[in-house]
Amino acid sequence: MSVYFAAFITSFAITFMAIPSIIRIAEIKHLFDEPDERKTHKTQVPTLGGLAIFAGMIFSLTFWSTQKEIVELQYIISSIIILFFIGMKDDLFNLIAHKKLIGQLLASFILVHWAGIRITSFFGILGIQELTILQSYLFSVFTMVVITNSFNLIDGIDCLAGCVGFLAATTFGVWFFLADQTQYVVLSASLVGSLVAFLYYNRTPAKIFMGDTGSLIVGIVLSILAIKFIELNRVIPLDGPQKISKIPVVTIGILIIPLFDTLRVFASRMLQGKSPFAADRNHLHHLIIDLGFTHVQATSLLIIFNLCIVVFVFNMQKVRSELTLTLVLALCFMGSYFLTRERNRRKKTSLLFLSKAANQTTEKAN
Repeated sequence: MSVYFAAFITSFAITFMAIPSIIRIAEIKHLFDEPDERKTHKTQVPTLGGLAIFAGMIFSLTFWSTQKEIVELQYIISSIIILFFIGMKDDLFNLIAHKKLIGQLLASFILVHWAGIRITSFFGILGIQELTILQSYLFSVFTMVVITNSFNLIDGIDCLAGCVGFLAATTFGVWFFLADQTQYVVLSASLVGSLVAFLYYNRTPAKIFMGDTGSLIVGIVLSILAIKFIELNRVIPLDGPQKISKIPVVTIGILIIPLFDTLRVFASRMLQGKSPFAADRNHLHHLIIDLGFTHVQATSLLIIFNLCIVVFVFNMQKVRSELTLTLVLALCFMGSYFLTRERNRRKKTSLLFLSKAANQTTEKAN
């Protein structure tokens, strides 16, 4: 237990102490995220919080772990470093989408090929069991890229990406602890410590954002934890107390907010003939904000929903995976539909009010 707490405290302390200096440098060099019609903040805010998250997590991970404990450590760090520089360049110079994607593919391939962190089975979902090597490689890289991008996309309001990352990393970390997987508890604790420190400065009114640097790093680390969470369940005895029978669905449930939001946003954009990477205000957090909720309220609603889904999937172990996944997606689509309909109704009401006011002004002028 002491090494886990030490990993948490180390990453927390480094991140917490680094952020004020990063904010000062950003102010001196004018490195801000400028507000516009799509964004929810109204003032200039530094975007280099990911630098502090990277520093705290990497130092803690390398200090409290050894390659004997995490044989994949060198490859994990290599992939994180790739996304660190990709994210930094994007935060400073607005990197185009396909170059970010190339970096994500490279980092994911390193993890899949050299670290051997890959999904090898569908556990009977859709009648699929073992995957071939090629299928395993392709699906694992795809999964890592999707999870990484999903965290990049939900980082739109104060505390949301940090809180979702905290919930997911803590859930994975607790299971790794119960399963006596020391090395991945340290990785989880290192990430959680950095996120807790970052959230102190990211709370409304935010003093700093994690930027693409932070969201890409959080995303790739969570993709590693998610895949190891799935694969380690294969080697646990069937009667083991930590055994999770419907592990793919449980993993989706833990990451449901970023995964579902990415699915619906990409689908919506493509149905409208737009690029799936085109920026808009159609994310779940945008829908909630447009209904008049604050950043704190919007983040709280989404985290509570995510937590409810986690509890739900953990308690559906005796139900078929397909049925559980269908129910989870149905709940998500119902919530999304309600939010979209309510926002559109309010917009329509507002436009009618403005139109009526304009007509009345015109009549008075005449």
